[in-house]
Amino acid sequence: MIEVTNVCKQVITTEGKLDILDGISLTVADGETLAIVGPSGSGKSTLLGILAGLDLPSSGSVVVNNQDITAMDEEGRAMVRAKDVGFVFQSFHLLARSSALDNVMLPLEISGSDDAQSKAKEALIKVGLEKRVQHFPTQLSGGEKQRVAIARAMVNEPKILFADEPTGNLDKKSSSAITDLLFSVNEQMQTTLVLVTHDLVLAEKCEKVYELSEGRLL
Repeated sequence: MIEVTNVCKQVITTEGKLDILDGISLTVADGETLAIVGPSGSGKSTLLGILAGLDLPSSGSVVVNNQDITAMDEEGRAMVRAKDVGFVFQSFHLLARSSALDNVMLPLEISGSDDAQSKAKEALIKVGLEKRVQHFPTQLSGGEKQRVAIARAMVNEPKILFADEPTGNLDKKSSSAITDLLFSVNEQMQTTLVLVTHDLVLAEKCEKVYELSEGRLL
């Protein structure tokens, strides 16, 4: 499902060139669960963004579902993201002035899906928020906000679900519930799951774990 070959990411700073990722190569099979762990500043979120087509490497290639996204322009990558990818952020990234339902409907409306409202309601029911459909983010707990974010990410039935520190802003109880939900989505929808986490309990549930240190895979 994902094939990464010799990916490097460099940025120019006032002190010169900085290597964020250095020669990353890895593969992720269809339906597999993969965790990327490592200390802060090791390049985990940068790598996840490149795998999801949100960013480009300085060199190397990323093939997602037999499509070389590093050879595409932004419009092409956006089409891949809309069709094949769901993304869950640590800070939820919900629209504050939109209800849970409207937040989940957004990717459906962008893709021109028929019956967006009923599909969004169904997704919210699947994550246990049938009583929070019309609530706004300010009326939801952290765990509920992350459930809305997961519903939004999975509503288009993506082939790959990326999650960047999905339990990072949650208490222990909510973290456990979100962990269970992510792996339930993986099992029920056969969605490939790739996540970045500091939570070793979450990482150990994955079939494969990669550790990043100073931009290199250990």
